[in-house]
Amino acid sequence: MRKSIAILSAGIFAAAASMPAMAQDENKANTELDRATTMIQGITSPEAKAGIPDVVLRNAKCVAVVPKMLKGGFVVGAQHGDGVATCRMADGRWSPPAPFQLSGATFGAQIGGEEQGYVMMVMNDHGLQGLESGHFKVGAGIDAAAGPVGREASGGVAPNASILTYSTAKGAYIGATLNGAEFNEDHGRTKELYGNDVRFNAILDGKVEMPEGGPAREFVRAVNHAATQASR
Repeated sequence: MRKSIAILSAGIFAAAASMPAMAQDENKANTELDRATTMIQGITSPEAKAGIPDVVLRNAKCVAVVPKMLKGGFVVGAQHGDGVATCRMADGRWSPPAPFQLSGATFGAQIGGEEQGYVMMVMNDHGLQGLESGHFKVGAGIDAAAGPVGREASGGVAPNASILTYSTAKGAYIGATLNGAEFNEDHGRTKELYGNDVRFNAILDGKVEMPEGGPAREFVRAVNHAATQASR
């Protein structure tokens, strides 16, 4: 009898202990969306003189944001970040957000852990096709380049680059390279946002309804606002 009670108590305790973790998992997607919205607002605001140029914002087909990319190690280490992407649809609106992960190896002297955020601006159909596939390696078959900075910059835009990349760290915005990083759709967070594992390209093509709640809409609204302001 005592053994049965002990087993039952252990089961109840384990279930109770797992509830905060489950709630945390459910909120992770919205947390990343909130961070991505803040990052887009910062790097595209009129006050961001070293932000993304208007010409890039006007012509971008998709915007992919990794608000927190963790790096660690010395000389060679690991990097990983969760992100969300949205693409411009045929009617000019932006698609619901599609969750993804970016991971790979980092190179350069990095003592301790370094936290940065990244924005990838997809500039042509080749980059769009790579993004919609849900899996590609940056710089391998899909040309990527450090994006020019400055709201009025234009001459420095790499004309043939499929993806222009930017980095933010400690409030500074710079062009950055992510060559070698691996892009993969995030099935787990897709389920959290949409209730099931819908196809990545279906989200970016606008064939999936916008998730309920504010964070997804706010992220897309921030991207749309930045692109609209750049076109004026």
